[in-house]
Amino acid sequence: MTGELFIARTLEEFSAHISQRMGDAEARIHAAEADTLSAQRSDPDAEPATPRVATLGFVPTMGALHDGHATLIERAREQNDVVAVSIFVNPLQFGPGEDYDEYPRRPDEDLALLREYGVDIVFIPELEVMYPGGEPLVRVSSGRLGTMFEGAARPGHFDGVLTVVNKLFNVVVAAAGPHRGRAYFGQKDAQQVALVQRMVADFAIPLVVCPVAIVRDDDGLAMSSRNSYLDPEERKAALVLSRTLALLREEGLSRGYAGIDVDAARERISDRDGVDLEYLEIVDPKTFESPVENSERATALAAIRVGGTRLIDNMDVI
Repeated sequence: MTGELFIARTLEEFSAHISQRMGDAEARIHAAEADTLSAQRSDPDAEPATPRVATLGFVPTMGALHDGHATLIERAREQNDVVAVSIFVNPLQFGPGEDYDEYPRRPDEDLALLREYGVDIVFIPELEVMYPGGEPLVRVSSGRLGTMFEGAARPGHFDGVLTVVNKLFNVVVAAAGPHRGRAYFGQKDAQQVALVQRMVADFAIPLVVCPVAIVRDDDGLAMSSRNSYLDPEERKAALVLSRTLALLREEGLSRGYAGIDVDAARERISDRDGVDLEYLEIVDPKTFESPVENSERATALAAIRVGGTRLIDNMDVI
């Protein structure tokens, strides 16, 4: 932890304070290394210290922060000298009729959580700061992977995600300068993680994408800002999703890929009152195609609707 939380409202403020905090962290590291070097001079048997540079952990969010976000921030805090978070409800990733206007916004609670977890900088821009003059004329294309599953259900969604993430990455990487940057994403949005990793690789962005395992409530429901839309009966019905994925995992671990009964799992979800199944498939999480013989992993990927709320989840089955 390096100081009080700074709230940046513009791209210029965000960039300047990342640079300042990275410089401060670097100075602390150099001071500590100087102390170590001084100790080594008096102990000829001491192992030479390995010089290091400061690192930056970045967690992009849309706010309405919960324990899943807190886990991302904790990981970033453990692994880096400076931690920055962005909170921006990105309209580009919402389709017609989706919940952009109703998406939960809890700025006071969000700031309290960020302070509790020792975040150094939070970027909270207004819409015109991110998209001056209206929607951007140029966007990042998510390609074929962006048209599958969530991309098929929400056309243009991943183009919007990658466009805003690319812009944030450009600012963060430039501000961090020679220092290593890491960005943290929850594995619940498995397709999003895969697309961000591909964008970073394909565009040669000098930043490491760090997926973090799904955080679940005590009842097994994957944490999501949209869980707040569920009434008690709907939440109870929604548990069929995680419980069905867990059963598929048990089948995969005990019988192998050939022993997984996806049709029975689909029927189990569809038979639950109040739940509509959109899709349930098993995929290779690198390609989102069907697993092949040399696939390292296989992941069950699903989306349901419970009342007016759409939920996604996934779980490795082999």
